[in-house]
Amino acid sequence: MNPPMRVPVALVCAALSLNSARAEILSDADRETLLENLEKLRESADSKVDARFRIALAAFREAIGSDDAAISLYLNCMEKVNFEDQQKKSADFREWKRKEAENLSDPGLRFALRHQLRWLILTLQAASDKADRAKLAMDAQEVVDSIFRDPEKLKNQEAILSQAVTTSVFARAYEINSAKVEKWPLSPIQLDQVYDDILLPPYRSPGRVGELRAVWIKRIQQEGAKMEHWSGDDKNPKEDRRIGMASAMQSPAYEKFLAEAQPKLQWEMECDLFRNGDESGAALRMLAHLEKYLAHPSARDWGKQFEALLKPAAAATAATPEP
Repeated sequence: MNPPMRVPVALVCAALSLNSARAEILSDADRETLLENLEKLRESADSKVDARFRIALAAFREAIGSDDAAISLYLNCMEKVNFEDQQKKSADFREWKRKEAENLSDPGLRFALRHQLRWLILTLQAASDKADRAKLAMDAQEVVDSIFRDPEKLKNQEAILSQAVTTSVFARAYEINSAKVEKWPLSPIQLDQVYDDILLPPYRSPGRVGELRAVWIKRIQQEGAKMEHWSGDDKNPKEDRRIGMASAMQSPAYEKFLAEAQPKLQWEMECDLFRNGDESGAALRMLAHLEKYLAHPSARDWGKQFEALLKPAAAATAATPEP
C-alpha cells in the first residue's frame, strides 16, 4: 500500500529553517540536503502506513474465518473507538453490551460483519498501486453473490452492509479510514456502482457477450432481491397474508421496482449488449421490450435510443453543428 503522503506544513517549515536569521539564498548543497531529508521523511511515513495496513489486513483476514472471530474483533474495535478513545469507563462498555445483547446474538449480524470485512479487505487491496483489478473483480463478484444468496438472513443488517467500509468501526480502530480508491464503491450492496465500475467492464467485448448478458441478469436479480427483502415498508405482516396470493407478499417498494426499475435495467442491458457485439439479438429483444412496456414512463426515450442505435451515422450527422 502506497497512498500519497501529505507532509504537514509545519514540518516543511522546520526543515527549511536556516541557522541564519537573515534572508539567504539556498545553495545547491543546501537544496540537496533538504531534498534528501524530505525523501527520508516520506519513506518513514510510507513505512508506517504500510505497517499499519499490514497489521489491519492480518487482523481482518483472521476475523472473516468464522462468526465468532468476526464478532470478537467487532467488539474489540467498538470498545476501542467508542469507549477507550472517548475516555469512557469499562463499565460503560459492559452496559452497552448488555443493552445490545439481542442484536449482538443475531446470526445475521455476524454474517454481515464478515461481508463488511471482506469488502474492506478488497478495498485496501484496490488502493494499492499494484492492484490486480481483474482478480479483484472476481473476488468482488463472489462477495456480492454470497450476500444475495440468502438476503432474508441479512434483512436487519442493511445499515452495516450499506456503510462505507472506510468509515466502519474496523477501519477507524486500525486507523486506515483515509484509504481512497478510484472507481471502487465502498459498499458491496451499492449495486449500481459495483456493477458499472467493477463487474461489467471486463465483459464488454464482442467475444464475451454471453458472459456480459449473464452478469447483467445477475445484477437485475440482485437488485430485485434487495428491494424484495430489504425495502423496509412491508405492508402486509406475515400473519395477515393470504396463502397463494403473490401480490399480497410484495411490498409497495418491490412492486414499484417490478413495474419501473426492472424494465429500465432490462433496457440498459440490451443497449449494452447491442453496443458490444450482439446487435441482431439485442435489437429483436429491444423491439419486443418496447411493445411490452408501451406505457412505461421511459418508453418514449427508449424509442429514441433505439432509433439512434439503428441509425448511428444519421445520429452523428444530426449531432454535428454546421460550419
